[in-house]
Amino acid sequence: MTLEKKRILIAKPGLDGHDVGAKVIALALRDAGAEVIYTGLRRSPEQIVRIAVDEDVDMLGLSILSGSHKELAASVIERLRKENAGDIKVFVGGTIPDEDFEALRAAGVSGIFTSEMTIASVIAEIESQLS
Repeated sequence: MTLEKKRILIAKPGLDGHDVGAKVIALALRDAGAEVIYTGLRRSPEQIVRIAVDEDVDMLGLSILSGSHKELAASVIERLRKENAGDIKVFVGGTIPDEDFEALRAAGVSGIFTSEMTIASVIAEIESQLS
């Protein structure tokens, strides 16, 4: 399966200014056939949700290296639900300790991707979730 006809938003919430990983994943998703929208740096949860709803995305990826992944992911997911867009799947990538996985999943995160994972495995998991 490819990601053709799937729309995926990649967002950088919070104050973190490092976006190389987000751009690598965005390019890999594009190469797999997805239409990718990238928000750029330092977006608020409100901005990210507005873009996700306006762009009618199938999935939203949050790239977070600042350590505030639990709070930011929960905020985005809560806002998606308030906008009746709770069907948009949310994944998180970045510097995420194993001990935070459970809290992220409990908040509604559908996928957690770390730097130890291969790009191919990340794309395969996203494809699986969107099939």
